Amino acid sequence: MSNVDWLASLSPWPKEGFGLERMRALLAGLGDPQLSYPSVHVVGTNGKSTTTRTIEATLRSEGVDAAAYTSPHVRGWEERIRVGGHEVTSLERALQRVRPQAEALGATQFEVLTAAALAEFAEAGVEVAAVEAGLGGRHDATNVLRSPVQVLTNVSLEHTEVLGPTREAIAVEKLAVVQPGSTVVLGEPEWASLARANGAGRVVVQPGGTASLAASAVEAFLGRPVEPVPVQLPGRLERRDGEIWDGAHTPDAVRFVGAQLPRLGSIVASVLADKDVDGILSGLAPLAPALVATTSSSPRALPAGALAQRARRFFTSVVEVPDPVRALRRGHELGEPVLVTGSLYLLADLSAALDRRPWRSAARA
Repeated sequence: MSNVDWLASLSPWPKEGFGLERMRALLAGLGDPQLSYPSVHVVGTNGKSTTTRTIEATLRSEGVDAAAYTSPHVRGWEERIRVGGHEVTSLERALQRVRPQAEALGATQFEVLTAAALAEFAEAGVEVAAVEAGLGGRHDATNVLRSPVQVLTNVSLEHTEVLGPTREAIAVEKLAVVQPGSTVVLGEPEWASLARANGAGRVVVQPGGTASLAASAVEAFLGRPVEPVPVQLPGRLERRDGEIWDGAHTPDAVRFVGAQLPRLGSIVASVLADKDVDGILSGLAPLAPALVATTSSSPRALPAGALAQRARRFFTSVVEVPDPVRALRRGHELGEPVLVTGSLYLLADLSAALDRRPWRSAARA
């Protein structure tokens, strides 16, 4: 089995509950590569990947050899690890470096990929890494860094069964990554006192979106003013032929995306069962008259039928098409442009199925 196939076979969720013991043991066995360079740690609900990549691009524009780690991916695993301004050249090699130790410890998929990224950065001798947290912060596999700067993009209700039932409880989990004396950049002012209580030496409140947050983080790291470098990530307001792809998976993200869009012809969506499904659907409803309910390959995805049933109270027309490729084809038949949304897992499924063929012909074949 190739290393990439092995990675794909691993469980993304820990069987014994969340914690850092296994991750720390894995990195210790690798010589603690994450301590050989400083990191800018990005936590939050929405906008983490774009903020992380903007930090990377802005640092590089300032002459700093910066790397980036984001999740999840749309086009392929390599998308998550960037060194030298590009996706990692050999994910097989990066995974092989950590595989023996990871197998011995029973590491999860996210732990393996995080360790592979951190070790790859050390091998490349990067000057700084911009690192996006996966889930929460306190027990996230990324909470092992030497980090002088942390960023909290925003806080919405998500993963409440793990992080807590309120925004305040979730903020507590996310800001547990604050390190003593560090600078914390906040997209929302209400968390400033919590950041200070957790040991922040300086708190910067920077509303205005991902570019502003990234610029403030880089300024805190470098100690001088910078201009943010814009980036375009797969699956974030990504325009394709007759389509717009965005992995919005919270009501707040849907509202943000909706404000950037023209009137749509239809929406193709899959939503994970542990998300605020009704909140997402109510936010999508003003954007188009028709919704095609489908199901991504994630085991957490709501079945298409269940999603369609819940969507009928919000949309004039709802169609149930479980297969994502056929759902996209149906969306084009109902009207363009088609918004493909609700889950990055859906976008990843469609990208794997369709990216080698012309989009319009693939959608209508």
